Amino acid sequence: MDRKMANRKLIRLSQIKSKVAAENLEETDWVTFGVIVRKVTPQSSNNGRTFSIWRLNDLRDLNQCVSLFLFGDVHKEHWKTDQGTV
Repeated sequence: MDRKMANRKLIRLSQIKSKVAAENLEETDWVTFGVIVRKVTPQSSNNGRTFSIWRLNDLRDLNQCVSLFLFGDVHKEHWKTDQGTV
């Protein structure tokens, strides 16, 4: 993990909103971690593409969740990932 995190900034999932407002994160190599706390059954978009929605949380502030939409190859590869996975 130390090697993967070298020269990267950790931003807690519950802090993303405030960090985006205060900093230009496009110029920063940053990472975050989250736990899948809720999964929506895969759905089809208007153009017929199937996608998944995950609600992620860092378990620090249970009121602060991020919705992650998975489309295309990412959806195909990860839609079966279990709730509770980091």
